[in-house]
Amino acid sequence: MYTTKISGVAHYVPDNIVTNNDLSKTIDTNDEWITERTGIKERRFAGPNDSTSSMGTRAAERAIERAGIDKSEIDFIIFATLSPDYYFPGPGVLVQEQLGLKEVGALDVRNQCSGFVYGLSVADQFIKTGMYKTILLIGSELHSGGLDMTTRGRGVSVIFGDGAGAVVLKRAEDGEEGVLSTHLHSEGKHAEELALIAPNTKRWVPTIMQNKDPDDISYFPYMNGNFVFKHAVVRFSEVIMEALQTNNATISDIDLLIPHQANLRISQFIQNKLQMRDDQVYNNIMRYGNTTAASIPIAMSEAWEEGRIKSGDLICLAAFGSGFTWASALLKW
Repeated sequence: MYTTKISGVAHYVPDNIVTNNDLSKTIDTNDEWITERTGIKERRFAGPNDSTSSMGTRAAERAIERAGIDKSEIDFIIFATLSPDYYFPGPGVLVQEQLGLKEVGALDVRNQCSGFVYGLSVADQFIKTGMYKTILLIGSELHSGGLDMTTRGRGVSVIFGDGAGAVVLKRAEDGEEGVLSTHLHSEGKHAEELALIAPNTKRWVPTIMQNKDPDDISYFPYMNGNFVFKHAVVRFSEVIMEALQTNNATISDIDLLIPHQANLRISQFIQNKLQMRDDQVYNNIMRYGNTTAASIPIAMSEAWEEGRIKSGDLICLAAFGSGFTWASALLKW
């Protein structure tokens, strides 16, 4: 059986920086309120030429270059997002076209904040079994166009930002380096605690337009913040420990934990609960906000660029989000 190795990682974020003070011009909020609750100071909003797929493509091009391969070597694409360019088709095929690749398979993953780790797990199985040799995995989100940028929606809208991250995964001979294990979970009974309900197959766009109800917020994201926080801190801890126990490792063995960047307070709570040092945890939510499926690959890319990830390091990825879904991966860099 083969091993799955990350051979290239990169990210792309729009140039448009939106600070907390910028948001306070249209929303009844302020920098102190947002920072205290989320740890976020600024985020990026997409420009007129950005789309979920185009941002993913830009991140992918950089990852391919860093992997030192020709794009023709990619034989499968996995694209994780909750904000596709279109309701259908998904952005995986759009990236295939934008990169000018041969007619390789393209799979879209709809697991929201856990999407990148779910995608990594799928890619790992494909590579381990020999089905594919080089897989492009992308997480990309364009949230800004679908947020309620009024005081009514501030509990959610101040949190999210836009961006993309990508990794090139390659087949390697079985050894100590690469993806060691992945762990996936869900609990659908809490699906509507963090969701975007409309449009849906029972309530399509024409129905919404006919009703013209200004108080209908079903087409904006909803989050039961306290409920999500309480579940997140439990599931994060559980799935991190699951990965470590599977590989006979301990917290002290982790060189870097890269959690999904949902809320800085969640990351800090987990760090304290697991008694991890500051240098063992990577956070960048203060600069980018919550970029959902893109948050882990963006953070991984930045950490690598900063020299926080080195050959031989034990890296733990962990995510929790809508679904509820949660997941972790342990890998040797």
